[in-house]
Amino acid sequence: MTRLDTADHATLPWRIHEITADFRLEDVWAFRTPGAGPDDFPTMLAKLRAPGEDQPLLARSLFKARWKLGELFGWDRESHGLGSRVTSLRDRLPDDLRKAPRGLDNPSMPLKAVYELDNECARELANNTVHAVMHLSWAQRPDGEYELRMAVLVKPNGWWGRAYMAAIAPFRHLVVYPAMTRQWERAWLSR
Repeated sequence: MTRLDTADHATLPWRIHEITADFRLEDVWAFRTPGAGPDDFPTMLAKLRAPGEDQPLLARSLFKARWKLGELFGWDRESHGLGSRVTSLRDRLPDDLRKAPRGLDNPSMPLKAVYELDNECARELANNTVHAVMHLSWAQRPDGEYELRMAVLVKPNGWWGRAYMAAIAPFRHLVVYPAMTRQWERAWLSR
């Protein structure tokens, strides 16, 4: 996993730029996919969706704690989510993206599909703290190899959302992203 400069994401012609001008680009990461070709993004997505290993214990524990806190403080109530506090990004899609496949939703995953193309896809979630987007893309590196990239875009909900994002940053960078990296890179190698 390599953290990329956010400018790298902004300069590529991703469709996500059309619908997230009011979001802040939080993180951009690249994941190793040795031997990947230009048409392998759907293969990678299928492998990520396949049942497999759980997240490592520490990452699972962090997510459990987060969902428990959300339940306790009411952060994840339906009234704070998509279609209530905020409208889905699907409502902003241009016609051609609206007609494109949406992608599959997993009931156990809080991120909901916005769109899915041959080289990028977007998923979103909203709660009382943020409206967030995970953008996955398939990009060619300078050496000609292809890699999976993940960009995280957020629109914090006021001062509380900004404080929440600052508080979880160390956990994202030190626990969650490294765990995702190992899991996603293993998924690619076992395809």
